[in-house]
Amino acid sequence: MFEDPLAKSKTGSHNYWMDALIVAGVIALLLGYRVFTKGPAKETVKTTAAAADVSTADAVKDLKIERATMQKDSMGATTVWSVTVMNKSGKFTYTTIGYQTDYIGADNHILVENKGTISKTLGPNAEDKFEIRDVAYPVGTAWYNFKITGAQAKVE
Repeated sequence: MFEDPLAKSKTGSHNYWMDALIVAGVIALLLGYRVFTKGPAKETVKTTAAAADVSTADAVKDLKIERATMQKDSMGATTVWSVTVMNKSGKFTYTTIGYQTDYIGADNHILVENKGTISKTLGPNAEDKFEIRDVAYPVGTAWYNFKITGAQAKVE
């Protein structure tokens, strides 16, 4: 007849909203920890995709010599190349463009071979003209050649 008020137990009045808020808070903390310690996952994927694109760049194929003329300087000793190069690529920018000049004798043997770099940037579908002071003009040169040997690429 008399029941102890302290001995009563709750039989079905569990607070589910409080449990849901606790679980949501734990998930938010875990996601925040992930973002702050490892950075966003999408940026890593972009960097990897850009690196993969650069590996497919072919500077020798993309950089076309539109015109290359060789003259001697005013003293007549040093060769000066006037070269117009066009970047045929639509997505790569090339820097540190490597070149090679060959001076060949009448018997088709190379008299002098010189390698160098052009330290300019050539963007996608761009054209630029360069003047290069090269080696002393070799005696006995019958013909000469200028070619692109490579470059560093980056994605635009």
